[in-house]
Amino acid sequence: MNSGWTALGDTTRRAIFEMLVEHPSSVTELAGALPVTRSAVSQHLRVLKDARLVTDTAAGKHRIYRVDPDGLAALRADLDRFWMKTLAAYKEAVEQQPKE
Repeated sequence: MNSGWTALGDTTRRAIFEMLVEHPSSVTELAGALPVTRSAVSQHLRVLKDARLVTDTAAGKHRIYRVDPDGLAALRADLDRFWMKTLAAYKEAVEQQPKE
């Protein structure tokens, strides 16, 4: 399994993810809005699914992809941890500076 951050590092995957944030879509719908083939979209969706950023459900002959809220929450938690550590380090650095 790859990380969500790694998966979103690719511009096409990020574009697909952003489209799915707006509304669930099929491979055909996504490919119609992007300059890539349906096969390429399917491969990108597989990476996003492996990273737990999207889920899919059957809808007749098609599969509908949507953002996985749990995967999105995990990315948000990563980002929150990053900023908490960064801001704590900044606060410590500022507090250690000699006062004039």
